[in-house]
Amino acid sequence: MLALDHLIIAASDPKKTAQQFATKYSVKVIQGGKHHHWGTYNYLAYFKNDCYIEWLGIFDEVLARKSGNPLIHQLVAALANHVEAPIQYALRTNQMDAYIAHFNAEDISYTGPIPGSRKRPDGSTLNWRMLFPASESTVLPFLIEWGAEKNVPKDSDSINEQKLDTVMTPHDVQTYSLRVENGAVNLENASLFIKQGKNLTFTFA
Repeated sequence: MLALDHLIIAASDPKKTAQQFATKYSVKVIQGGKHHHWGTYNYLAYFKNDCYIEWLGIFDEVLARKSGNPLIHQLVAALANHVEAPIQYALRTNQMDAYIAHFNAEDISYTGPIPGSRKRPDGSTLNWRMLFPASESTVLPFLIEWGAEKNVPKDSDSINEQKLDTVMTPHDVQTYSLRVENGAVNLENASLFIKQGKNLTFTFA
């Protein structure tokens, strides 16, 4: 079963925006790191149901614009239009190759898998890969598969007691052959609700 991995918020100043969120909602945020190949960096808030919020910003716009990563293109476009809000979310899998086979069998276009990595503040490196199915009508959530090391804070005290339990999305998730009941999809650790409109929203408790 797929799990909610993380929600991405576009931010011109990730540190400031994350700290404002932390103050408003009494959650802990930590510095993430830099994605040197994409010209981006992040701040993070981890939740106890094994998912997190990522405030994603740009430190090198030239690199970001040259990136072959659809998420970074989406971030560049959002910030160029002064949009600082949730723009995307990732679904976690440990069977990405099976999804690639599924997309090929169903003639679904996709970009990837795209390898990713970032240096943590302690010097360790996280590795992952991403798969972006294409759609003419909307921006679909992407798949992420982590490498040997799981993406959790080194200090367990940095994990918030709250759960990021619901994402309300205008995205069509039928590409993933997910079962929708009464407008909702049950994931391993959270729920998706399909709604009208363009904005991506979320709740935690």
